[in-house]
Amino acid sequence: MRFSAKWRDGLILFGFRLLSPVLPTATLRGVVGGGADRTPGPVAPATPVDRPGVGSVTLVGAGPGDPDLLTVAAVKALAAADVVLFDHLVGDGILDLAPPGAERMCVGKRSGRHSLPQEEINALIAQQALSGRRVVRLKGGDPMIFGRAGEEIDHLDALGIPVRVIPGITAALGCAASAGLSLTKRGVARAVTFVTAHGRDGERFEPDWARLASPDTTLAIYMGREQARAAGAGLCAAGLPADTPVLAVENGCRPDERRLRTTLGAMAVDGVAAGKGPTLLLIGDALAARGTGEAAEVCGAMAVEGR
Repeated sequence: MRFSAKWRDGLILFGFRLLSPVLPTATLRGVVGGGADRTPGPVAPATPVDRPGVGSVTLVGAGPGDPDLLTVAAVKALAAADVVLFDHLVGDGILDLAPPGAERMCVGKRSGRHSLPQEEINALIAQQALSGRRVVRLKGGDPMIFGRAGEEIDHLDALGIPVRVIPGITAALGCAASAGLSLTKRGVARAVTFVTAHGRDGERFEPDWARLASPDTTLAIYMGREQARAAGAGLCAAGLPADTPVLAVENGCRPDERRLRTTLGAMAVDGVAAGKGPTLLLIGDALAARGTGEAAEVCGAMAVEGR
């Protein structure tokens, strides 16, 4: 994905200029442009040091996928990076914003598949910073929401390595905006709850459904495709009506975004007909279909919407 001249000119107004030439569309495999794009091997743990020449680390939220949704601070950090450690969920085109000579390392983090254990990612970030490099740890969505940023910050703090965080638009907000739906609504939904369907390796998905089954709350379940039936059954058993609207968004805020509408009862039986892309489940009365032109949802039916 390339950026238009108008988009670039707009960035210049904020006090910086993108390096040229821009890399070809960055992929999550192989080698791109002038910077190596690779999956690193094991890294030995670092030890605390206090010496000149230590680099810095910036944890950057890449947002839900669309490069236009990056913050200006995120673009500036990428433009200044010596090395970018990125996850699979980072949208195409975002890596193009790093300098051609910046090294790119894929450290995984896709549902069910991790290139590196978190401890090795922590060690790799520290190793790169201790070599004097400006490190960008690029995470899909917002680093502080299900991004394991806290573990990385704790590790870097213990070593005396400077670290700062640049927030990003988390998937629930990006997907709701893309669908034109508000997660809160007066008289309908007064709260929003974020839940992840994935915990530490080997942990079972067993949330407290009774606590989550609040009729005046919108529930956002991240990476929820594989747990859709369990979520539907658990919430129905905890008292939420079977006709509660559900919006499943696959590949949110990307060109191949798909929205799938169903109800809680139907999801408990059939799950959601999403593909292999990351899928967010939005559940609650605030997710009712907009306008009069859309068909009413009935239990057992699923409608698919394009972006």
